[in-house]
Amino acid sequence: MFTLPVRGSEGLYMVNGPPSFTESTAFQRDSGKNCKAVAFSKDGSLFAWCNGEKVNVVNVSSAELLRSFDLPKAVCLEFSPKNNVLATWQAYTTAKDGTAGVPNLQLHDVKTGKCLKSFIQKKMQNWCPCWADDESICARNVNNEVQFFENNNFTTVANKLHLQKVNDFVLSPGAQPTKVAVYVPGSKGAPSFIRLYQYPNFGGPQSALANKSFFKADKVTMLWNKKATAVLVIASTEVDKTGASYYGEQTLHYIATNGESAVVQLPKNGPIYDVVWNPNSVEFCAVYGFMPAKATIFNLKCDPVFDFGTGPRNAAYYSPHGHILVLAGFGNLRGQMEVWDVKNYKLISKPVASDSTYFAWCPDGEHIVTATCSPRLRVSNGYKIWHYTGSLLHSYEVPSNEEMWQVSWQPFLDGVFPAKAVKYQAVPSELPSAEPKPAQAYRPPALRNKPVTSSKLHEDEPPQNMKPQSGSSDKPLSKTALKNQRKHEAKKAAKQEAKAEANQESTQSSASQNAPRSAVPAFTSGDPEVDKKIKNLKKKLKAIEQLKEQAAAGKQLEKNQLEKIQKETALLQELEDLELGI
Repeated sequence: MFTLPVRGSEGLYMVNGPPSFTESTAFQRDSGKNCKAVAFSKDGSLFAWCNGEKVNVVNVSSAELLRSFDLPKAVCLEFSPKNNVLATWQAYTTAKDGTAGVPNLQLHDVKTGKCLKSFIQKKMQNWCPCWADDESICARNVNNEVQFFENNNFTTVANKLHLQKVNDFVLSPGAQPTKVAVYVPGSKGAPSFIRLYQYPNFGGPQSALANKSFFKADKVTMLWNKKATAVLVIASTEVDKTGASYYGEQTLHYIATNGESAVVQLPKNGPIYDVVWNPNSVEFCAVYGFMPAKATIFNLKCDPVFDFGTGPRNAAYYSPHGHILVLAGFGNLRGQMEVWDVKNYKLISKPVASDSTYFAWCPDGEHIVTATCSPRLRVSNGYKIWHYTGSLLHSYEVPSNEEMWQVSWQPFLDGVFPAKAVKYQAVPSELPSAEPKPAQAYRPPALRNKPVTSSKLHEDEPPQNMKPQSGSSDKPLSKTALKNQRKHEAKKAAKQEAKAEANQESTQSSASQNAPRSAVPAFTSGDPEVDKKIKNLKKKLKAIEQLKEQAAAGKQLEKNQLEKIQKETALLQELEDLELGI
């Protein structure tokens, strides 16, 4: 049985997960209205929260209080991967006389309750040190360098990665050896760059596993895949200088630990809303382009594998086992979700979770929670639990005078829940379907009694498989493949035209040679130069006739062929003038 902590103005309490959805009696509800933060350990066995007085740590299964720290101002909490350390952060304050404030980032030993180390950490962004999954190293960014501590010994810095103006770093997940991705923003015409290193080999640029530099980056998001073989980088600028977007400009880069790198070519212009790795580490999904947005799965060569077409979406979420993908439109969109089986590329369900500000997969890979939380939305706060087949299993809305700030699943380690076969039939539910009534489009009075004609601003593109199909031509081709196919056909047609003309000319010349002397001679002006021009014009007009026949037969002509047809009138006039001797 797993649980969901719910934090809000009603206090902090635990809800039992499917199938019961009742409030947990084991966890004593904290009714204070001042609960600032909650955190689970990575394996879900420990749970910590701060209530404006203390930071408490409990064992989830027994609800036994293990530790209590006197930290009334703590607003951020995080456990180290193996539950040995609890990190807490509170806002940094300086003394009234301007002297430096006290250290505000604390690392506590969970077993003993002892404070292992305190640091001054002024910014809330990236406040928490990063641990390798086995806790062999811990790193934090301090004044242009990444400092590394080993085996939770925070008294001495074991290693340093020093780069001028290093802005951000991310440690790779999984087993040793740990890899580090670092980002240095560009300045004074120099490009920004990202380097991948293997700990502890930091001896200059030559020791880097990979190096990628690029312009157009005010900030970046770095995403390691689960196997730590590659990093995806979303580079963003604050302002789009072309004026095409309010959201600045984004580009997507791929960098592998074997040194390979590429810019991921996205077929539609516009913002990049979301990029996620499949937990299998061999493909990723990007949601991008002006609305209606496209969503595409790419492989490690950055080639498109499957295109989901266009739709109202701005987020993508893979299930923990990687066999189901949810594409969703939250925030300023209506909350439509598309649930896909990504092994067979089949649509499973299309539930709608209106006004959602939060989405998360349950670690069992079967259930989903969507929530409407304050302060993003201050009305209709609550949460819903779904089965991925589209069934709404449980719904809770807080009273109108209360707010809900956070809900989340209790995490579990990989392998606790085995992957199950994908279902397409909606699982039974006692709740009615949550399908909202379709909103009626406004119709002006003059049109109200007339038949409705559907008019769309955008025609949605259908999904299509982008994998090259061996021996089968019935699958839809990508735009690029279609373009290449047309070019190939046009070249083929042009060759056949040239051949036909050559044959015709040879037959004409042989006919003229074999013709009796008394035959009527061809039109001549007496000037060999003019005769040559007339011959060329007739040749061009004949080619135009053939192109017109091809167009009438339904063949799509190339741009240059259409331009030839447009010149027909001018060529006829020129021929007439030459023949009349003007």
